[in-house]
Amino acid sequence: MSDHTNTTPTDSGEPGVTVRTHTELADALPYLLGFQPDENLVLVAVHGSRGRFGGRVRVGIPADPADWPVVADAVTDALVTGSARRLGTPDAIVAFLCREPGPGETGTAVMEYLRPLAQHVRLAAGARDVPVVEALCLSGHRCWSYCCPDPVCCPPEGTAQKPPGTSAVAAAAAYAGMTVRGSLRAMERRLLPPDDGGDQRWAAALDTACARLLPRLVEEEEAPAVAEETLTTAGALIARLLRLPRAPESEAADARDDRAIGADEAAAVIVGLQDRETRDRAAEWMEGPLASPALRLWRALARRCTGAYDEYAAAPLALAGWVAWSAGDRTEARVALALALRADPDYTFAVLLHHACDEGLAAESIRRVLRRAGKDRRRAAVAAARAESAGPAETAEAAASAEKAGAAMRTVRAENSEERSTPEPRRRTIPLPSAPRWSARRGDTTPSPASGPVNPDARTARPSSAARPPFPARPRGGRPGGAPGGPRAPYGSGPGRGPSGKLPLRSSRRDRRPQGSRPPRGQG
Repeated sequence: MSDHTNTTPTDSGEPGVTVRTHTELADALPYLLGFQPDENLVLVAVHGSRGRFGGRVRVGIPADPADWPVVADAVTDALVTGSARRLGTPDAIVAFLCREPGPGETGTAVMEYLRPLAQHVRLAAGARDVPVVEALCLSGHRCWSYCCPDPVCCPPEGTAQKPPGTSAVAAAAAYAGMTVRGSLRAMERRLLPPDDGGDQRWAAALDTACARLLPRLVEEEEAPAVAEETLTTAGALIARLLRLPRAPESEAADARDDRAIGADEAAAVIVGLQDRETRDRAAEWMEGPLASPALRLWRALARRCTGAYDEYAAAPLALAGWVAWSAGDRTEARVALALALRADPDYTFAVLLHHACDEGLAAESIRRVLRRAGKDRRRAAVAAARAESAGPAETAEAAASAEKAGAAMRTVRAENSEERSTPEPRRRTIPLPSAPRWSARRGDTTPSPASGPVNPDARTARPSSAARPPFPARPRGGRPGGAPGGPRAPYGSGPGRGPSGKLPLRSSRRDRRPQGSRPPRGQG
């Protein structure tokens, strides 16, 4: 092992844990992330003379080795830049390359396969004047060092890792109340559809809900009624989940929640959440006794978005990430938000939450905004109820006052924008189900037989069983790492803007808020 990796977590006088060997360093990784990574490259910044751990960056290992130099450079730059902004430029970097052996494969073969990736990371870090003091490969419960040439310290067959929970880092973490959530794959299973696509009724219910609700969602007059129906159904489902008895295991709890939610109810809420304002109102179930059942509901809805409806999972996944973050669980929040961005890399709500969570911002600032929005909406409802119960004279007087105020606002807007005419109203834009990407959702870059070959010039044909109403879908660009309509980028590749450089509009409601408060066209 390299002599530079004898590190402690802090330079100050508070208690710390000394990590002296590369096996102890490998044992510390799950506690640095909160879970055991799978198929990931993890970089950890090291600060100070005593090697205090700092920022961490995790990315999925690309399946194509030709992409490794670009990924290594981007990840290293993200770690150095982010660390410099928070704690100063790191003095060193520790790299972890995690991948379990495949069928008939050994850990030593995995180590040799990933050696070029470790070298790319070292070159990228050296170009930024930050040395990689240790690079470890973790595979098959063994670890190898790419930096230590001593076969006595680091034998060619690797060093066995200690059983979970037996290291000094594990003892210190238990004393501090820290827990490891298991593997990343296990956490993702709670948020992704089953490998077999789940119940056949789920997709059929989504087909019916799209045919019934999409025509109403794109119309300004009908959209508020759809929003109320969606929130009423979601509230009833949350109350139903709240009454269910607790289950000791996560798999049993998820199966129990799936049985309690009907296919038609789930489909109606999933389609209704594609409206931006409805999703924002649903985000208000973020604290108190409703937070836990709300999180379970968003998980269950995300598991229902199968096949052609995988892009619809962005809304419930983003809500799950937000509620988890609001409850103090940043680990699950990051996983859920990353999956939301995998489902739709241009989903603005998930992009902003993911960035805020990674930057260490306090969730309370967002909670205050949502609480204020709920209070304003309730005041408006009370005022509307009073106006309905008022006499004709009072109603006429209120209408005249509102007309005067509206005329004044229109004059101010015209003077500020130097425009004397009202722009043409635009239709609401709701995404239609995309082509199925069952294999790509699981990280497989090979097109499945059901989806057919990848056509770089057009989207794959939709399933014939899905009755799609002919509504305009918003333009979709290619996903990072693939041609339009092709497989999605591997997990952890991060969000990005489409080829046009703009974030697409998801939905909007014209004339339901002052024009000056609308977001710029192209954001959703």
